[in-house]
Amino acid sequence: MTLPLESKANVVPDTPVRFAVLGCGRIGKMHAEMLARQVPGASVSVVFDVVEAAAQAVAGDLGVRVASSLDDAVNAEDVDAVAICTSTDTHVDAMVAASAAGRAIFCEKPISLDLAEVDRGLNAVADAGVKLQIGFNRRFDPSHKAVADAVQHGAVGDVHLCSITSRDPGPPPIEYIRVSGGMFNDMTIHDFDMARYVTGSDVVEVYARGAVRVDPAIGEAGDIDTGVVLLTHANGALTTIDNSRRAAYGYDQRVEAFGNLGKAASDNYHDFNSVLATEAGYRRPPLQNFFLERYGQSYLDQWAAFLDYVRSDVASPASGADGRAPLVIAQAAQRSMTENRPVRIAEIDN
Repeated sequence: MTLPLESKANVVPDTPVRFAVLGCGRIGKMHAEMLARQVPGASVSVVFDVVEAAAQAVAGDLGVRVASSLDDAVNAEDVDAVAICTSTDTHVDAMVAASAAGRAIFCEKPISLDLAEVDRGLNAVADAGVKLQIGFNRRFDPSHKAVADAVQHGAVGDVHLCSITSRDPGPPPIEYIRVSGGMFNDMTIHDFDMARYVTGSDVVEVYARGAVRVDPAIGEAGDIDTGVVLLTHANGALTTIDNSRRAAYGYDQRVEAFGNLGKAASDNYHDFNSVLATEAGYRRPPLQNFFLERYGQSYLDQWAAFLDYVRSDVASPASGADGRAPLVIAQAAQRSMTENRPVRIAEIDN
């Protein structure tokens, strides 16, 4: 599919950007609190959730009002932008409503698990000429961004290999696993985006293997908890991704780009930076054990980038096309694992 060019319309003046936050679960609550208290130049006017008690709790904490409906939230006169943090299956409807209202849009990943639905949402954005940023917050992690910047500026030369490790300290509840869309759509989708972001090149072929090594209940729910993916990029680079739902030592997040002039790499964050060296060996504090610890700064930097985007003529730092591509890769990975063969992206997206 050829996506329409994203419009540069709907630029918000250089005044506080007023948000409607849709969804008041864990992620929506986090974003609402950041926008209200930690992001300079942003404020929250209204929140909405189909679970009214959740909306009332967030609204009461922030001192804002609760919208009576989705349309009420996106069409409010004191709203410039919409943060879509609802369940994945409702993202596109919210995107269409926000586009019709002429609001700038931030949408958490994934846009949808259905490509046709993704295209419906992106077409609504393009037709309305509003701005859209997808919530791939890891692009804004200072360490990962430094790797991508090194590649972009030619410091490592032509990229030959990219290596991405993403291992969670523990799996989510089985109830979540059942509705997550599968490991590739839920967890590895961040890494698929990171592969494109770091190498600066689209993916043309995917080979994936998966296993259940952490919890048999995850397999009984129809998913995997351990995976390895090999991506072939249009520029010839190769990316390897390894995932696990449980790393006993903490949240393991690393990226490396290797080229003909050298390499750039990001390492894990520890609770604090110290090393104890004795005759017994070396000891370090444990890794951070929660995504909000590891990526707290990246979420704030993501919002700063969004404000810059809606106020100026810069390109979206995570566009609709960037949101669509990892879903296609995830579908190719699922087919590859099922059929035990490499799958060309063109087989999925033709």
